[in-house]
Amino acid sequence: MRLSILSLLAAGLLGLAAPASAGPTLDAVRQNGAVRCGVPSGVAGMARPDSQGRWVGLHADICRAIAAAALGDADKVRFVPLTAQSRFTAVQSGEVDVLVYLTALTLSRDATLGLSIVAPPYFYTGQGFLVRRSLNITRAAELDGATVCATQGSVVERNLNDFAQRSNIRLTTIAFDTQPNVIAAFFAGRCDAISNDMISLSANRLAAPDPDAVVLLPELIAKEPHGAMVRNGDGEWALLVRWTISALIQAEEFGLTRETVVAARASTTDPQIRRFLGLNENVGAGLGLRDDWAFQVVRQVGDYGSLYERHVGARGLGLERGLNRLWNQGGMMMSWLW
Repeated sequence: MRLSILSLLAAGLLGLAAPASAGPTLDAVRQNGAVRCGVPSGVAGMARPDSQGRWVGLHADICRAIAAAALGDADKVRFVPLTAQSRFTAVQSGEVDVLVYLTALTLSRDATLGLSIVAPPYFYTGQGFLVRRSLNITRAAELDGATVCATQGSVVERNLNDFAQRSNIRLTTIAFDTQPNVIAAFFAGRCDAISNDMISLSANRLAAPDPDAVVLLPELIAKEPHGAMVRNGDGEWALLVRWTISALIQAEEFGLTRETVVAARASTTDPQIRRFLGLNENVGAGLGLRDDWAFQVVRQVGDYGSLYERHVGARGLGLERGLNRLWNQGGMMMSWLW
């Protein structure tokens, strides 16, 4: 009897010491050999193929970071271009493992889609307007009676209706199934303005046949924190995506870049950085990850600040960081504690 009790206690202790299950999505990702990442069908600065067919942009690199964490290889990602209408269905049906899209985080989406919003947000922006310079409009309230092109099935339409009611103006929305069709209609003269998040509008302005012929109005009609989404029911996978995004932000706060992280791992004595890089303990064991997963994210992909500058900031779309600065630099970007 005593031996039996000791055996049971030993088995229990072993069970407690064992790492938590990786979860069904990570198991499937490893079996498939790639993270299937849903992205926009082509938005400059966020996700689009370059001239060699390689996906580039902030969204694309977040997908690569998830692959680096989950599989140890940032190249083991399959990009699945989606429309605004198909993006949520693609996650619900299991066509993609994670959605890294121009997706505003809203209560209705979190409560009704059967999907989980993954915090923290990886991009803070807002909805605005791109208008023809010939209209001589400097404020959104001057759009009374205008026609506005927008993406069908997105929160953009609802925000336009809310803004029109608040401002007591009339707006006629013309909806199209994809963002490229919205842009084409605007440049073809079918509407007076287009409305979307500011990152998309900035990219549209730069891609215009004559960028000086269009004006990006400075005011926002709605706030839009953007974040990743996954299917409900797999908490381990949601945590993996959450902490991967957090790792990109934390790497910037630590001053770790793709170019410096290898040397830092060999020489640092900072206990927080050593824990982050998997030298003191494996903080990802409960997610089924290897001890150097965060190190691989930074080594293979980089830190949030570098990604922003490369794709959205001075080397990309030329946008100021604003709210996307770190929390200790006047912005909203803050990683969770390590």
